[in-house]
Amino acid sequence: MRNRNLELIMLGLTVTTPLSITVKAEVYFSEDQVVKSIFPDETFQSQWIELTDAEVKSIEEKSGERVRDRKVRVWKSSSGNIVFIDRVIGKHDYITYAVGINKTGKVAQIEVMEYRETYGEDVRKPLWRQQFVGKTDSDPLKVNHDIKNISGATLSSTHLTAGVRRILQTYENVKTKS
Repeated sequence: MRNRNLELIMLGLTVTTPLSITVKAEVYFSEDQVVKSIFPDETFQSQWIELTDAEVKSIEEKSGERVRDRKVRVWKSSSGNIVFIDRVIGKHDYITYAVGINKTGKVAQIEVMEYRETYGEDVRKPLWRQQFVGKTDSDPLKVNHDIKNISGATLSSTHLTAGVRRILQTYENVKTKS
């Protein structure tokens, strides 16, 4: 009987003892650093732009992605280049990233600013991010189509790709707003 009571106590401790989960959170760039990294020789002004109902509808229809925030913060240069900072969900937590779009509407560069997942950070590798350079709002931007998947980072790859597709559609709607 005594061993049975000890087993029940141990089972109770095992079930009720909180588990410690280690979460990896890496910050690679601040906002100012990432803008300077994408367009090093330019000066940018930050501004907030509020999307109209029509713009939200257009972005969602064309990108196939939901617009979470109607207020978008952008960095614009006098030459017409724009940097967007956005975030998408990875597997469990957000990935913050920046997309630089040149004045002709092509992706100049993407950078991962913060990565909070325990694995899958291969989306930070330059070779994978390079696939986005030159893409426009008319490109499909789909994993396993024109963007390669990363084994072990499938959700991060897919969600970042969808985020860039949505940002390109957002760019088309806000590029002339001041």
